[in-house]
Amino acid sequence: MNLAQMHYTSAPPGPDGSGFRFTAVSPGVPSSLLREAEQLIGYEPPRDAPPRPSADQLGAFPQALSLNVLADGSRLLARSVYTGADYSGRWGNFHAHAVHLPQPADPDRPAEWPLPITSWGSRQWAADSPPAGAPVPPLASVPAPGPLDVGALAAFVAARGPWLAGFFADVRRLVEEPAAPQLVLVEQDSEAVAWWILLACSVLPHRRGQWLTFTTYTRRPQLARQQIIGVVPEDGPSLAGQEHRYRVYDAARAAAPAPDPDPWAQTAALIWQAQRQDLFADVRRLPGGRCGPYEAGPLAALALAAGIGLDSAGRAAAADWAAGHREALDGVRLHALARALGGPAGDRGPEEAAASGRLLTALAGWAPPAVSEPLVELALAGAVRSGGAVPPAGVLGEAARARLAAGLGPELRAALTDPEREPDDRAGLLRAAAELGVGTADLLPDVARQLARALIADPERAYGEAMRAALAEPAGQAELRSLVLDRLDALAAGDPAAGARLFALIPLRLTGAEPLPHLRMCARAVGGAGGDRVKALTGLVEHSGASLEEEPLVLRSAMRLVWGAQPPTAGEAWLVLSALGDRAHREAGTWELLAQAAVCAPADDRYAEELAVELLRRFSAELPAPLRSSLLLLELARNLRAGETGAGWVRQALDLRTLDPTPTAREHAYAAVAARLLAEDRPGSEVRALVESNDAELLAAYRRAARQPQVSDRLGRDPRYAAECFATWSSQPQAGPVWQEARTDLLDGVLRPVVRGLAPAELKALEEALARLGGRWAEDFRGWQRPGAFGRLRDRFGGSGRRGAKPPPGGPPLRGGSGGPIAPGDSAGEGRWR
Repeated sequence: MNLAQMHYTSAPPGPDGSGFRFTAVSPGVPSSLLREAEQLIGYEPPRDAPPRPSADQLGAFPQALSLNVLADGSRLLARSVYTGADYSGRWGNFHAHAVHLPQPADPDRPAEWPLPITSWGSRQWAADSPPAGAPVPPLASVPAPGPLDVGALAAFVAARGPWLAGFFADVRRLVEEPAAPQLVLVEQDSEAVAWWILLACSVLPHRRGQWLTFTTYTRRPQLARQQIIGVVPEDGPSLAGQEHRYRVYDAARAAAPAPDPDPWAQTAALIWQAQRQDLFADVRRLPGGRCGPYEAGPLAALALAAGIGLDSAGRAAAADWAAGHREALDGVRLHALARALGGPAGDRGPEEAAASGRLLTALAGWAPPAVSEPLVELALAGAVRSGGAVPPAGVLGEAARARLAAGLGPELRAALTDPEREPDDRAGLLRAAAELGVGTADLLPDVARQLARALIADPERAYGEAMRAALAEPAGQAELRSLVLDRLDALAAGDPAAGARLFALIPLRLTGAEPLPHLRMCARAVGGAGGDRVKALTGLVEHSGASLEEEPLVLRSAMRLVWGAQPPTAGEAWLVLSALGDRAHREAGTWELLAQAAVCAPADDRYAEELAVELLRRFSAELPAPLRSSLLLLELARNLRAGETGAGWVRQALDLRTLDPTPTAREHAYAAVAARLLAEDRPGSEVRALVESNDAELLAAYRRAARQPQVSDRLGRDPRYAAECFATWSSQPQAGPVWQEARTDLLDGVLRPVVRGLAPAELKALEEALARLGGRWAEDFRGWQRPGAFGRLRDRFGGSGRRGAKPPPGGPPLRGGSGGPIAPGDSAGEGRWR
């Protein structure tokens, strides 16, 4: 291939008066290429350069070896050096020699040429002055590599060792991310910059190293467009504060950065420090690897096999890659890798132990014991000390098992009792202990208890691979499985919802021979009861396989699985009580759920009343005072509706209220009391008890009941009922403020709308019914009807001058629902009414 050459330097002024121009160029180079090259190969001496350097001083000036990508995708490799004063006596003269590489930039195209950076010091670069004669012939290849001082390079790598991992990580970003920051290398000697670039190209795939642009020296880094830029120390500080554009490596001024977390970069740095850079070529030749160019695994595997010590992340990467590419390593390297992974624990982490386990699995039955045994020992030691997957120790020979049992036995037992260890770790360690012959019988019950608690608390986290294997049936660890399931059954009895969640989240299965009634119900209950919940309850009890006489708590677990934290409805509770009887509920302690079903039922639930009667009859001795009072209120409501109460039921309801019943039971009973007080046959003594109670909640229930449609309908249809309600709601003006507010609301909000809708004949019938009551009721009614008269009527009824007066002669006492007068022995005094 013909590679055009170009020489550029100062010369006697040409026709345009310029002293800098191309003085020798290969034939056929277009002028457009020359113009673009001229912008890239200039040279500006350092700031402190002497104006008239001697020959010795000229040798100390930095050299600028650069690689640039041109506009058409081709490349320009150039070397620029300072030569001293020009022909006109001005200082700052330089000579540039450039080679055009016409192949378009394509990092994925294989390139057979040496890396451009290796041309540093090549004898093919022209001298510091243009060649005699022009034009110059093209080159057949890139300038041949110059001599390399291996010892000096090794010393440089040792001195820059702490910076290498970060540098390689940045180089990787350069080729992966178009917007990655440029790398600035601050060195006094431009040869040191060339070594940095050589290191960068060496760790990249060869074809990508061909296209890494660079310059070993520039005076103006802010104008440089190469990916890697070399500057002398006095130009480094000018880049401070521009971290978004530049990553500056200045070993003389800055301390080494923290270790880079990139395992590939760390491994590459360690390989260079071990002077085993040949491994970079070896990794490219691995058969069947098909690995990514920056994958840490293959590089780390070769490094470990070569005896280079890596950190835990590097060892994990090596083990993981080797597990998937075991055929890529020959027997010698595979054996060396296994020995390296099976070395002292050191800083081994759980990721490394897990990766080694995967490698062990890949090698099981494939690699000889000399390869697999070190990995088994490594994985076992790592699992005992740091957690992680536990490999099967059964693949070890007898001698290896005995050695590990003696060495790891105490640590293994301590790990089993460590509360910080993950449940899956413990299950795996128990299996390893059994295979190694380490005794754990005394620890097994406590370990099983801890495993069961972990499974109930967080099933998905606890049920890992080792736990699944331990609890498998029939291939698991029988004794451990039995202990864990027995403890799970006890835990499920205390928290059935957690037991059901266990079976919903993990594939735990029970056999027919295991007597685990609570777990069996939990497994069956997954998905919820749905439909007929009473039928679901009886189905769970039957599925438990236990008798309620022998295992009464089964009923409690079943009820909690069906209804959760909420009680059943009163109707369901009635059926459950009828089906299973009071003895089963008494022994299981579930009678209280039935009682809660009654006392928490809505006020219109009639099942609650019948259930309350049964509960009072069957569980009288067990009922605490608040619960008893709630049930008694429900019983009272039932008796009121059935007409089976004697006198004083208003006072009975009020007395039960003082025993702290549930709000729903109180609401239920008060609704029944209010409905009875609005019935046609309501006793007058009970009405007086209502008025005198001054109980806001009972009077509110009374007001709500009065607004029911059936009351309004009766008021409009039955003149006698309407007259008695008017007399009742107009009475007792001296009662407390709660009654005053209630009767005002009843007269104005309930009765007045009905009266306004009456026809004249119906209104006349109402007045006649009021007249039959006697006294002034008809006259008071007519005054109440007139607009604006209600306020006067209220003043009359509530005035202080009337508070102690007796009824007028012939005036009616407060009448009951049947129209009869209140008996003289009733609690209301004669002068207290009207």
